Amino acid sequence: MIIEFDDATGHCPVAPDTVSHWCETLLKAEQQSDIEVAIRIVDANESQTLNRTYRGKDSPTNVLSFPAEMTIPEGPVLLGDIAICWPVVVREAKEQAKSIEHHLAHMVIHGCFHLLGYDHDNDQDAEAMEAKEIGILNNLGYPNPYLSQELKDT
Repeated sequence: MIIEFDDATGHCPVAPDTVSHWCETLLKAEQQSDIEVAIRIVDANESQTLNRTYRGKDSPTNVLSFPAEMTIPEGPVLLGDIAICWPVVVREAKEQAKSIEHHLAHMVIHGCFHLLGYDHDNDQDAEAMEAKEIGILNNLGYPNPYLSQELKDT
């Protein structure tokens, strides 16, 4: 497995090896091997540009996933790229009373599942994807990322 990590902001305190471990844990659980993924921590301007260009939404967002649209005959399968907006992750972590590391782990896992084809366009798909996220995060030692939000919303 090749997990490339780039912190374009210079503000992410989480070690690249930790981020790679999160992604590798998910990919192994999903029985994926010989995979290449790129994860980039971006600022609000870059996130907004990507979101506007590819989703038609003119605002930064927490995580964007870009599945690879090409294959290489030899070498790892190019799964795709994930862009995580650092300022949005920090703000959301504070709003949801989570540690930044926990929320970042969730965004990495969430983005990886999107690269694998999971989505949350309807309730059934959302429940399936969330259950998988909760399981992987639990295996990594993190609590349910949806529980604290549910408690805040009640």
